[in-house]
Amino acid sequence: MKLRSVRYLTLEGIKNTWVNRLMSLASVGVLVACMVMIGLALLIAENADKAIGNLEQENIVMVYMKDYNWAFYGGKDSQKADTTDSQTDSSQATESATEDSASTAKTEKADKNGIRPSDYVIHNDEEGKALCAQIRKIDNVKKVEYVSSEEGLESAKADLPAEDKELFVYLDEEYGNPIQPAAKVTLNDMDHFNDTIEKIRKLDGVDMIKSQADLAEKISAFKHGIAVAGAWIISILVAISLVIVSNTIRITMYNRKLEISIMKAVGATNSFVRIPFIVEGIMIGVISALLSEGVVYFCYRVATEKIKSVLETDQIIRFSQMALPLLLIFAAIGVFSGILGSAIMIRKYLRREGSEFSALQ
Repeated sequence: MKLRSVRYLTLEGIKNTWVNRLMSLASVGVLVACMVMIGLALLIAENADKAIGNLEQENIVMVYMKDYNWAFYGGKDSQKADTTDSQTDSSQATESATEDSASTAKTEKADKNGIRPSDYVIHNDEEGKALCAQIRKIDNVKKVEYVSSEEGLESAKADLPAEDKELFVYLDEEYGNPIQPAAKVTLNDMDHFNDTIEKIRKLDGVDMIKSQADLAEKISAFKHGIAVAGAWIISILVAISLVIVSNTIRITMYNRKLEISIMKAVGATNSFVRIPFIVEGIMIGVISALLSEGVVYFCYRVATEKIKSVLETDQIIRFSQMALPLLLIFAAIGVFSGILGSAIMIRKYLRREGSEFSALQ
């Protein structure tokens, strides 16, 4: 097709939009309403995802280590009991390793509490930090912070009322610091929470893990629910947009029925007939996209100002961060609806028109 013909057909499509301006205006109005709802749904989802991300960062996992306190307060005895129960079905290699550990323990000198260095895993801060480095290598672990026994004790004191802090004086003087060193672990994705915890638990030197597993499950379920609901809302609104554009093009075709029949009678191709209607559909979609961007900006600005004043928070995504993605999404929806809607309707019409010409011949 020649460039002159393409220019002519494009101008015809633009002219059709103006000639049928009342119907085009109605279509633009409905499309804008659909796009605004899509835009607001996307903005709400983004803000919810940011809030969930902040909540995930606060869902800290505390990994306590097998140090001297663990052995002194019964962790060693509990491990020995577990080893004894499992020896019935264990392999010869495991029994040999246990015997080697026992012989090594005999050569070590026990302290006044009967505890040897081989009875626990973490002997100093360097070994504790080395365990933190191992945890950091696990997939889905974002950050690991080593918390020494001294830091843990100070934190415990800070959380107690002033009158109860005197209880720690006896422990400090007689038994020292009873707090185990720990690793403060932050995860990337709560969807893999349980798998990550199991991998951490298997590391040598890990005693127990304290976490909010229920909160992690709720976070994952909430994220999944938002994603599913958002997908359904967008799908339904896109389908509505497609129907609206299709109906607009249908009315335009009926208004130009005689003109299309004459064009077909003199040998115009289907592509020559289709292009003006496709251009008209694209015009409606692009205009709707531009108007939708402005409406969403106004609605979002009013809503965010109200939320900030009520909740006194700045943890809200700025519209400037989403302006270009939203415009591209609106334009894609508008162009897609315009092309597909007009293509479907003109194809049906031309097929019926062709059958009528065949019958006349």
